[in-house]
Amino acid sequence: MSTSIMDALTPKIRRFLLDLARSAIEKELTGATALSVSIEDAPPALHEDGASFVTLHKRSGALRGCIGSLVARRPLIDDVQANAKAAAFQDPRFPPLREEELDDIVIEVSILSAPEPLAHDRPEELIAKLRPNVDGVVLERGWNRATFLPQVWEQLPEPEKFLAHLCYKAGLPPDAWRNQDVKISTYQVEKFSEEEFEHLP
Repeated sequence: MSTSIMDALTPKIRRFLLDLARSAIEKELTGATALSVSIEDAPPALHEDGASFVTLHKRSGALRGCIGSLVARRPLIDDVQANAKAAAFQDPRFPPLREEELDDIVIEVSILSAPEPLAHDRPEELIAKLRPNVDGVVLERGWNRATFLPQVWEQLPEPEKFLAHLCYKAGLPPDAWRNQDVKISTYQVEKFSEEEFEHLP
């Protein structure tokens, strides 16, 4: 992500992106002809290419959908809308979101830095270089690829288990991360949730 996008992530802009994500989902559910927020109000930085993930949780904490982009290929303002709709209606792990669920959903947006290869010669070196709770991780072998956001460290704090579950998500054996033909990249995120703004005017 560019420095200008990072500089633009003030509390006001974070709230704008969260409102934009919810508005995109509501528009899809209700068939409205326009968003309930005005994209003309967005600062110029949000029209730059950016990569985002949108995560939906129930108020109980249970995951309800998560879809995103690893590489910045479209304006961030478009990326957030598209990923919000995909998280709500296209995550293959869940049925499409229903309108009556909206009030029980909390939206979280993560803005990603560009993934960087993590050079390592041995599995032990990989484990040593990973930064729990800081790094998101991309694991690739051939056509198989998967990622975990840094937030996933909260559920899988041990690097070996984190990587094993990531291999499983990529459709690979749980110890595939130990092989030299597996590529590992890391990235960081700026994340923010509707919960942070619920009690603010």
